[in-house]
Amino acid sequence: MAEASVSASRKGRVQKAAMTLTPSAVNRLRQLVEGPDPKLIRVAVKNKGCAGQSYVLEYAKEKGQHDEIVKQDGVTVLVEHKSLFKLIGSEMDYVKDRLSSKFVFNNPNVKENCGCGESFSVQ
Repeated sequence: MAEASVSASRKGRVQKAAMTLTPSAVNRLRQLVEGPDPKLIRVAVKNKGCAGQSYVLEYAKEKGQHDEIVKQDGVTVLVEHKSLFKLIGSEMDYVKDRLSSKFVFNNPNVKENCGCGESFSVQ
């Protein structure tokens, strides 16, 4: 798997990205953003669900002023700046089975998941 990176603005260094993408996630993200009206995908963590927080993916027309940019294998994902510390070190995957398909986050910051698996909490 290719290393995700984000270019640092100082001294031309490249630093490790806040989040990595699996090949499956890269392929699905590429499908979602291509087309006659190219879009960006923003990942955020919002307060909702029985454990307190949930992942949210939304289309964006442009990068927000403080959004973190994650570029990997030709795909660009924005990470909402308010969610950065809750997502740092995460891996975004895309899983598909006979009945469903969804993005899944392997997040080392999660301390507790709810029973249904849709929300989480961090400390």
